Amino acid sequence: MEPESKAPHVLIFPLPAQGHVNSMLNLAQLLSLAGLNITFLNTDHNHNSLVLHTNILHRFACFLGFQFKTIPDGLPVDHPRAGDHFMELFDSLELVTKPIFREMLCPGQLNSATGQSVTCIIADGILSFPIDVGNEIGIPVILFRTISACSFWVYFCIQDMIEAGELPIRSMVITLENEDMDSLIRSVPGVENFLQIRDLLSCCRASNLADPNLQYVKNMTRQSPRAHALILNTFEDLEGPVLSYICTKCPKTYTTGPLHAILKSKLESKMTLLLFRSPNSLFGVNKSCMVWLDAQPLKSIIYVSFGSVTIMTKEELMEFWYGLVNSKKRFLWAIRPNSVTQKDGKCQIPLELVEGTKNRGYMVGWVPQEEVLVHQAVGGFLTHSGWNSTLESIVAGVPMICWPYFVDQQINSRFVSEVWKLGMDMKDVCDRVMVEKMVNHLMEETREIFMKSIVEKARLANESVSEGGSSYCTLDHLIKDIRLMS
Repeated sequence: MEPESKAPHVLIFPLPAQGHVNSMLNLAQLLSLAGLNITFLNTDHNHNSLVLHTNILHRFACFLGFQFKTIPDGLPVDHPRAGDHFMELFDSLELVTKPIFREMLCPGQLNSATGQSVTCIIADGILSFPIDVGNEIGIPVILFRTISACSFWVYFCIQDMIEAGELPIRSMVITLENEDMDSLIRSVPGVENFLQIRDLLSCCRASNLADPNLQYVKNMTRQSPRAHALILNTFEDLEGPVLSYICTKCPKTYTTGPLHAILKSKLESKMTLLLFRSPNSLFGVNKSCMVWLDAQPLKSIIYVSFGSVTIMTKEELMEFWYGLVNSKKRFLWAIRPNSVTQKDGKCQIPLELVEGTKNRGYMVGWVPQEEVLVHQAVGGFLTHSGWNSTLESIVAGVPMICWPYFVDQQINSRFVSEVWKLGMDMKDVCDRVMVEKMVNHLMEETREIFMKSIVEKARLANESVSEGGSSYCTLDHLIKDIRLMS
């Protein structure tokens, strides 16, 4: 659909991280399909990676009202933007990016590809400044939180946990194995019967309430009601109970997920699936694994990926590798370049791991994950529990083993295992015996139990994004709301 001459001009600004850019690009494509004018604002670093590794410019060239713009993130080119250094990004965005963003939104500075000034901002809800800038200039701001609704709600209640004395977590000074870490959190409405201390987001493990990461997440989430509206990449049949609590704080909340599934549905009806299959990847995708998967038996593969930000030690790498090989199961492992710390130089890989991988495994740097998960050979997913990965696994009907790394992933993994019954939670454990045990449980011993739950959730997800479904209709309502701003 071509943009209308008076269609709104929406500026979309994601946090510069793979999962955030991916889901917000999916939203941008859906809004472009509806005829809105879109400017997608990427950091220079991320835009260069997208152009290098994808056909992103060609893919969006069919939308006359779409354009990419860039802004610096203030970090050196060689900054890792991952692991323990990831949170440094927020300080840099506040110091360097915010004033440039403010100037960019001044009248006459940023027009759409068809000439309109910005009428609406859809900003990543974890960023600290778009609401202030938008309110100052008089442009409505809609926040898009790329995390789950359950994680958002726990984030929102951090202050309540502090006031109830449940934070800081005092047992953390002893050991992660301390039984107090399994104590229930009672001050977050709706999750009192199953959310444990060890399930809280990673910054809640700080022993000092003045911890800057804890304060940042708490303060930014509490600012959400100041925005015009809130977008969540989820669906009612998955997170309805938690959504009801969120709506008491943010009444205008749009649940438009799973976004990758609703985009696929729209593209199948309007264009070709080829457009959908083009990944929004910041890393080079190696598709050789698809040929290997084609040669594997039905549902025989455990797919392993810990996402775009996780950094593991060589010791953790070896424990997972031994566990996978010892399980005697076939596995596909996507290991992102520079995702393993190399403090002691390269390590010698034991012969049994080399042989075990040669016989049953395939290891590659980065894969087209959505294609991998829907492949008939894939029967399980060992994941970091990022929200995009969790949704993609649900839609594909693939049960999970969860090894969360940080932020929202701890909460997601608890809901996957204890609430939705879609797999197992392995947080705070990195042991080859446990990896082997859980892989065998997921792929054989308890497979039917998990499959029953995930097939039902996959059905509900697909219903939600089909015409007349809850997410399909909510997306239409969001588009109508944005049009009223023009």
